Amino acid sequence: MRNREIYSLLLIVLILGISMWINLAPNDNFLGRDVSTRLGLDLQGGIQVVLRAETEDVTLEEMQTAAGVIERRVNALGVGETVVQQLGDNRIAVELPGVADPEQAIETLRGTGQLEFIDPQGQFLFEGQIVRTSNSPEIPQNVLASAGITDTANLAATNEFGTPLVDETIYTSITTGADLDTNQVQPAFSQTSTGLNELAVSFAFTGDSGRQLGDFSAANVGQPMCIVLDHRIISCPVLQSPLTDGSGQITTNTPEDRDRIFNQLKFGALPVPLQVELSRTVSASLGDESVKASLLAGIIGLSFVAAFMLLFYRLPGLLAVLALLIYTALTLALYRLIPVTLTLPGIAGFILSIGLAVDANVLIFSRLKEELRRGKSLRVAIDEGVRESWSAIRDSSVSTLITCTILWIFGNSFGVSIIKGFALTLGMGVVISLFTSVVITRTFLRLIVLLPFARNLWFFEVDPREVEQPATADVGSKPRTVA
Repeated sequence: MRNREIYSLLLIVLILGISMWINLAPNDNFLGRDVSTRLGLDLQGGIQVVLRAETEDVTLEEMQTAAGVIERRVNALGVGETVVQQLGDNRIAVELPGVADPEQAIETLRGTGQLEFIDPQGQFLFEGQIVRTSNSPEIPQNVLASAGITDTANLAATNEFGTPLVDETIYTSITTGADLDTNQVQPAFSQTSTGLNELAVSFAFTGDSGRQLGDFSAANVGQPMCIVLDHRIISCPVLQSPLTDGSGQITTNTPEDRDRIFNQLKFGALPVPLQVELSRTVSASLGDESVKASLLAGIIGLSFVAAFMLLFYRLPGLLAVLALLIYTALTLALYRLIPVTLTLPGIAGFILSIGLAVDANVLIFSRLKEELRRGKSLRVAIDEGVRESWSAIRDSSVSTLITCTILWIFGNSFGVSIIKGFALTLGMGVVISLFTSVVITRTFLRLIVLLPFARNLWFFEVDPREVEQPATADVGSKPRTVA
């Protein structure tokens, strides 16, 4: 066995071992990374939201900017296979598969992300109370609706303690959200006087807001200063010391609140306020039954392909089946590791890529049989078969990758995630099939040269009567074998 075959075999075993480790990882955890299988909206359900601009004079550029902000917020939620698509001049459609808390996700999407510090005039305002500020004296409709207030003419609603949900006072703004340094917005821990660490979000203001915050805090040590996000009171902490550099921390009660505040501040403020025009929970249109049916179809298809390869190519066909099993394990491992969110079109792309992987093996094996019929030795026939078929394998793979790229671009441009999923899985399959056909299959073929029984032409589906006469010089008195 030559060193090249030894190294190739070791590489294949290593890759297969890592792939199986990822696929069979306990609790879907691989070296601290979540490698669970991600399913799209059509397979696991989720929510669909249509957001509409509250103002009528919104521009196309503002809506495009708003869509970009929402997409960044969606990505920060960690939701896979999302769709953020602009509809007309003033609407944005969002699809979120597998969301555990739809209301929390919607609030994160539509919040404008406007952070202000206000002077509460020495009083403590309760958390969640809606207030007016000198920077934003008008309260958007979506903020009122989120508090259950639908009649804007009557804002006298109170909480269980009799405190008004909406404070009619216009409080002086100390800062403006435009001066927030988003690079300084980070999840953090705030240490209390008792030594406990509380969840927090750190922030920093620049420019006039930073100076005003420093001046106010220096002059009001021991007095409350309220933090307002999108017209809602987050907290009213007592100033313990001056915020001379315009930076500080917002403490929160739960990780969900911390993540929501962090996402809204970190990924930008919306240029226009948005209200929810349509929100509905989508059940899995395909669900477990379709996933099982797809897996069954894949197993049946792979079985038929394996039977075909064994019947028409015999020993090389067996090697191709082994290579296909390795291909399947490697592909599924990459889906979980990257990760790739699977939709039904994505599964179709994966199954189709199996056929493309077989196609490369068919080219190699057909060329191998031709070389054996010409009387070449087995080792030479293998090398010639791989070399002569490479150009056809390369060209067909490149043409398929070009098609996948075009599908991806169009799917991404028009927000059609099912096209993107199909293009991604098919493209990945083509690349991986190149590795399995050229490296794995070729390595297996070179290894069988060492097996004495493998020299029998029957194992390669070659009739000895078809072999050209010079082949007998290589094999001596055994016309039914190849050297």
